[in-house]
Amino acid sequence: MTERVFNFSAGPAAFPEKVLLQARDEMMSLPGLGMSVMEISHRSDEFKAIHAEAQSNVRTLLSVPDDYEVLFLQGGSRLQFSMIPMNLASPGQTADYFVTGTWSKKSVDECAKVGVLPNVVCDFSESGYDRIPAPGDVTVNPDSAFAYYCSNETVQGVQFPSEPDVGGVPLICDSSSDIFCRPLPVEKYGMIYACAQKNAGPAGVTIVIMKKDLLERSSDDLPGYLNYKLHAEADSMFNTPPTFAIYMVNLIAKWLLNDVGGLDKMFARNQEKASMLYEAIDSSDGFYVPHAQPESRSIMNVTFKLAKEDLLARFVEEAAKRRLCNLKGHRSVGGIRASIYNAVPTEGVVELRDFMAEFRASH
Repeated sequence: MTERVFNFSAGPAAFPEKVLLQARDEMMSLPGLGMSVMEISHRSDEFKAIHAEAQSNVRTLLSVPDDYEVLFLQGGSRLQFSMIPMNLASPGQTADYFVTGTWSKKSVDECAKVGVLPNVVCDFSESGYDRIPAPGDVTVNPDSAFAYYCSNETVQGVQFPSEPDVGGVPLICDSSSDIFCRPLPVEKYGMIYACAQKNAGPAGVTIVIMKKDLLERSSDDLPGYLNYKLHAEADSMFNTPPTFAIYMVNLIAKWLLNDVGGLDKMFARNQEKASMLYEAIDSSDGFYVPHAQPESRSIMNVTFKLAKEDLLARFVEEAAKRRLCNLKGHRSVGGIRASIYNAVPTEGVVELRDFMAEFRASH
């Protein structure tokens, strides 16, 4: 292909073009090394410098306090679903879960498998997970080992506008699909994690930001790779880390810091993009039907259906002809899902908004 499309995939997702161009230029050889980043040893001084810079840039972006570790692990959210209760709770202990969509529901299922008792404090499955709880609507057990939530549910397109109040219970957040989309008060969390293939990098690396005192909960009886404390002691090199993926995380972090100007500016850009699409939906006189309730709408994943369901395939087909790709919704929800992560350019969202108006006028 000679021309890139506008990629609205839910993940793996769009990359900033500047990052892709730099990775392309350095693919054969990092400057001065004569080798690709995929060929150098993870123990080399050159990779250690990349690793340290990536950690530092993540800390700068999110203003991570000194009493938190920044780890680069593998296994994605699926592994975190198990590692979190295995490390942060004892068998028979209770952990509270906010169930607001597909991914938080899956985390509950995995928690139960490792002997920790998941206590579901809210569950909006009956409404098709179209909302998140209003502030003050949910009470967390003060004796729970932790309280867990997913800040943005990619399938349903619902997002917490801010973290829930859980009192003194350690708050654990799956931020896989909205990390770096806005500033975060990290000090309010016990742990934040994100598999990178949305806003932070390619599939293969998981960023874990954890308060250091929680590491003491990790039992020595855990298998090595499943022990957060061992990963922290080894500076994320308990095993060979995903070197290329960490290199890419660093490039994206530098893009956010130097080209975008930080997360406040990224947040403003994301709000602008999302508002375009929601306005197109809300002003369509019912032609487009939103999935999420207005107060729970995601700025990362805009989900909606067409009132005339027989037009769905035509919508996707005609959009693709306009270079608007990967818009078909998740099979469990149907309809359309426009994932507008950080790297999706504003002009792509403008093009989608205009197409939506034209498609409605034609049908």
